[in-house]
Amino acid sequence: MTSSTTSTPAPEAPMPATTNADGTQLSMTTRDMRRVLASSFMGSMIEFYDFILYATAASIVFNRIFFEDLGPGFAVFASFATFAVGYLARPLGGIIFGHFGDTRGRKGVLILTMMLMGIASTVMGLLPPTDQVGIIAPIALVLLRVVQGISVGGEWGGAILVALEHAPKRSRGLAASFANAGGPVGAVLATVMLGLFSMLPEEEFLSWGWRVPFLMSIALLAVGLVIRLRVAETPMFQRLEEIGSRRRAPIVEVVRSHWRAILIAFIAVLAFTTSQGLMTVWGVSQAVGNGADATGVLAWKAAAAVVTVIVSILAGKLSDRFGRRLIVAIGCGLGILLALPIMGLLESGTVWGFALAIVLGNGLVQGLVYGPIGAFVAEQFPTSLRFTGASASYQTASTVGAGFSPLIATGLMLAFGASWTVGVFWMIVLAASAAAVLLTPESKDRDIHQPA
Repeated sequence: MTSSTTSTPAPEAPMPATTNADGTQLSMTTRDMRRVLASSFMGSMIEFYDFILYATAASIVFNRIFFEDLGPGFAVFASFATFAVGYLARPLGGIIFGHFGDTRGRKGVLILTMMLMGIASTVMGLLPPTDQVGIIAPIALVLLRVVQGISVGGEWGGAILVALEHAPKRSRGLAASFANAGGPVGAVLATVMLGLFSMLPEEEFLSWGWRVPFLMSIALLAVGLVIRLRVAETPMFQRLEEIGSRRRAPIVEVVRSHWRAILIAFIAVLAFTTSQGLMTVWGVSQAVGNGADATGVLAWKAAAAVVTVIVSILAGKLSDRFGRRLIVAIGCGLGILLALPIMGLLESGTVWGFALAIVLGNGLVQGLVYGPIGAFVAEQFPTSLRFTGASASYQTASTVGAGFSPLIATGLMLAFGASWTVGVFWMIVLAASAAAVLLTPESKDRDIHQPA
């Protein structure tokens, strides 16, 4: 007699958990977290490739293409003025896209801002010079720069929040620093591309060579959109939708209820943005104007941006352990000590003098502040107002610091003819930022999951 048995399939082993109870990623190495970091990094890289490409071109090209009739000194001033217009538009972009980021979601904003930037930069590369179409050329340049500014104004907040709101609590500084690090990488790419074409004979560079890096934006846009479309909405915003805690007018509420946080974040960010404007824009013009070879200057500007990336990521990671305040304050203190020596190096008129100045000022000082600053700013605001609050404060500081510091420095040089006055201006800004950060409670261990 035989017996038969029916085998029951063994239950499948449960998939290992990749998220915490609050929906954030369990670690920085999960597949979804890697995708988030790649999206934030690449998006920032593409946006700031376009934005910094304009800044570099404003230093060495646009004064000769669009403002040549004004004379050398005022042509540079006018070129920097159009550069500043983009920064004037950044707070507007932060408010507009902050509203939609807090009411409709972070992901959609990031897709739209990338499209705006890519299209504006591509059209810039097609603009005819002033000697062909007259005043239409500089007017179109200014309008396109406004579009760039609005786009970047929304991009930064979205990229930072997508990274930070997916990241585990212990790694928020590192996650935000990855999003921030895309900016210097974009600066490297922009500087390298413009530097390569600046090696052409001068006539060819001024007629068509400078345009090619701008026209590349359309290809970068396609790559960026493919990556960004694959990222999910942040768990913190999804929670807002579940409990119905979104705000109808985020900018009104954040100004009314969180004005102290806006002020602290604004002053803190000035350390980074002023360093950026002085070193990567005015410093380039100063070095080239004193006789340094333009190609060598651009090469070292790119090298310093690589240093900024490395230092900022390390600084972001260190801020997760030692706190945002300490790392930012160290960066500001180092900048105060180095400000005057850096001014002397920029005046040397040599590539090596510029190299040392840009590595110290842009790579080290800016990198130390830049790494933790994204997390520091975002952690000052509740989820329902975070996009608006972080973007408005950061982008306003970008306007005042990076947008106007080249103009302020140029004005100081015209008035006093001495670069030490620029160094003193820089030191004052760094001291104010350090004070603002040190007077604020540490935020690295703060619970940022509160909707309001």
